[in-house]
Amino acid sequence: MGDREPQILELGEGAKRRRIAYRVSPGRGEVELLWLSGFLSDMGSTKAMAIAAWAEARGLGLLRFDYSGHGLSGGALRDAAIGDWLEEAAAMFGLLRGRRVIVIGSSMGGWLALLLARQLAKRGASGRLGGLVLIAPAWDMTEALMWRQLPPEAKAAITRDGVYDAPSAYGEPYPITRHLIEEGRAHLLAGSALDPGAPVRILQGMRDEDVPFAHALALVDLLAGEDVELTLIKDGDHRLSRPQDLKRLEAAIAALVEAAAGA
Repeated sequence: MGDREPQILELGEGAKRRRIAYRVSPGRGEVELLWLSGFLSDMGSTKAMAIAAWAEARGLGLLRFDYSGHGLSGGALRDAAIGDWLEEAAAMFGLLRGRRVIVIGSSMGGWLALLLARQLAKRGASGRLGGLVLIAPAWDMTEALMWRQLPPEAKAAITRDGVYDAPSAYGEPYPITRHLIEEGRAHLLAGSALDPGAPVRILQGMRDEDVPFAHALALVDLLAGEDVELTLIKDGDHRLSRPQDLKRLEAAIAALVEAAAGA
């Protein structure tokens, strides 16, 4: 499952042309899953692989992919931004042929899932969305969780040099570019109610140092749909990759699959 060569989808024009690597497991039913990874993560992460195995064992189709500048996909991280990754998520959604699609977004993937839902609603295509499962959703990440939290010297570096290499608790420093921050402002959700037109399930650790649980509470207030549930995990961190966390995630997905299949 995880070792086969990925398929490639080419997107964009000119300098924005890029090769996006993805893996899709066909399913037996009319409900399919789309996995959206977090910033700096990829389709080979613990959660992505666990959900891929879980879905395959149940005959559920699942598509997972690497954003441009991530994993096996082309492009440079320093050149990419939220709009690029949203375009890629929308293209992957379009590859799925199931009657209903449940989108699972982890961290930044949660923001992209919400942006995708907003995009579908504007096109009158919310009927294909079977639900959203959001894990520590980092909505409006570039503004609320990056720019506003940066020290003055980091903001000065971004303004002056166009990039700041931020330290990471998970490995090598990563670039926060002026392009990422400025382009992200075109995709902010704060200030306007959002009705995704589908059930939303949010899993959030209360010991998350990257996305504070207050950020998830604010999202619940922002969502205009009636079918929204937030599960706070008292001892949960940002990754929510422990066996008990994966079981919660699988249960949330399973419930939405059952509801979407019966709708």
